[in-house]
Amino acid sequence: MIVRVANDSQYHLPDEDAGRLNELDNEAVAAVEAGDQTRFAELWQQMLELVQRDGRELADDELVESDVILPPRDITFDEAKGEFSGDGLIPD
Repeated sequence: MIVRVANDSQYHLPDEDAGRLNELDNEAVAAVEAGDQTRFAELWQQMLELVQRDGRELADDELVESDVILPPRDITFDEAKGEFSGDGLIPD
């Protein structure tokens, strides 16, 4: 799975991590819908850490279409309300 972090880089995330990223995404949607800003911030950080830790950053000249585009690292909770809803960033 190719994951882009907006305003940042693209990462090749191993297939075995795609499910975990989707779980975190679904939990982040639930946190936003519940108005739980603290829980959302924790989950968002976990998502970013998973992508950076387990993903391989693609070179700038490596042009690959992204499967998932995550919002910028500094997304606010108010901005997250527009991004983390329904099926989330990663449709099931």
